[in-house]
Amino acid sequence: MLPVAQSLASLLKQAEVNAALEWFRKGKSWITEQHLALCRIPAPTFFEQQRAEWIASRFKSLGWEAKLDRAGNVIATLPGRRDSDAVAVTAHLDTVLAPRNPDDIRVMGDGRILGPGVSDNGAGLTALLALAAVWTSCTPLAGAPPPVLIANVGEEGEGNLCGMRYVCRGAKGPRYRAFLVLDGPNSEHVTSRALASRRFEVTLNGPGGHSWNDHGAPNPVHALSRAITWFTEQAQELERQGLDRKEDEPRSSFNFGILQGGTSINSIPAEARAKVDLRSERQDRMDLLARLLATTVEKAVAWENARSERGAGGRVTARVKEIGSRPGGDLAGGEPLLEVLLAVNNHLGIRTQLDCSSTDANIPLSLGLPAVSIGAGGQGGGAHTPSEWYSPEGREIGLRRVFLAICLLSYIEERSPVETFSRIPRLSHQES
Repeated sequence: MLPVAQSLASLLKQAEVNAALEWFRKGKSWITEQHLALCRIPAPTFFEQQRAEWIASRFKSLGWEAKLDRAGNVIATLPGRRDSDAVAVTAHLDTVLAPRNPDDIRVMGDGRILGPGVSDNGAGLTALLALAAVWTSCTPLAGAPPPVLIANVGEEGEGNLCGMRYVCRGAKGPRYRAFLVLDGPNSEHVTSRALASRRFEVTLNGPGGHSWNDHGAPNPVHALSRAITWFTEQAQELERQGLDRKEDEPRSSFNFGILQGGTSINSIPAEARAKVDLRSERQDRMDLLARLLATTVEKAVAWENARSERGAGGRVTARVKEIGSRPGGDLAGGEPLLEVLLAVNNHLGIRTQLDCSSTDANIPLSLGLPAVSIGAGGQGGGAHTPSEWYSPEGREIGLRRVFLAICLLSYIEERSPVETFSRIPRLSHQES
């Protein structure tokens, strides 16, 4: 057997480890109670403090030391235990949508939890609390460092991964051995490759005016609409040309997610705004899309100003501002983290595939640090919508996977140098 499989077999013979695995079954009701309570605390991006304070208090009640760092992240460690060289297990606090009142988070007749953020990332945060509880209840691996549990801010929307950036601050990166990022519920994917993205705000300004008296004045909304149309057509044409040449075309995407402008139906807008998200598996293609965005906005503004019958009364101007950038990265070959996860998956009968996605793992991966993003167990759907849902069916096996992966990483590092691991070959991935 490989060293990893041998170590896993040894772990599973330990009474404390088996007691911890059994705790996840016995603690199902308590875990669901924590899930409901935390999701009822609103935590939109940049406004996570109330939930962060609640999570910190729960860690403390479970016997952990917990504090909020300057970014607003909650860092939890066991008293008297070093956090250096430990496995960092993280889950983001923020949600795209937030409940308006506690009743927005409710349990359905079939056992599903319904409401904004219950899956992404209520599942991950609940897993942190379950891990905290099991570590103080069963004390597995007394000789190895326990994990550091981190509930971080700024993963969603325009947070730009600010929480994880703070955790990984410093030229040489953090002191943690590896990062296990818990994001959402499903166990079918292991994100070992970080999908890069760039986000822009496009702002167009014009003279404005009355819809009748000033008809013909340059209109920022018209110019923005034309820019979006031209960009979409040309970006799709680039993709088609690549497919026609049968090249190994990197997958890319773009999304105009927010459009704003105007004050009334009978007023020519004085301003129009759009926010766009660009992603690609390859940096040069993403940079090409960014240049295309700037070019199409410039051409659309020129077109609108030339079309205007009242150009002397004012002109449309534009500014394209980058408001976020998520770096890409890849789990290095030879890192034990992936081999550990695959061994645990094999033991638990979990079938997974490697994928490429944009998560908190982007930051450590971009720094060359071992990191993956995985689901915390259970099932979910409707993420980022008011009808988001989570089912705890399958949560137990997901929590066992996270727990065994932490233990195995610590167990192996305590007993074997990294060099004993076989090199991990590059595996194909499928985009989620």
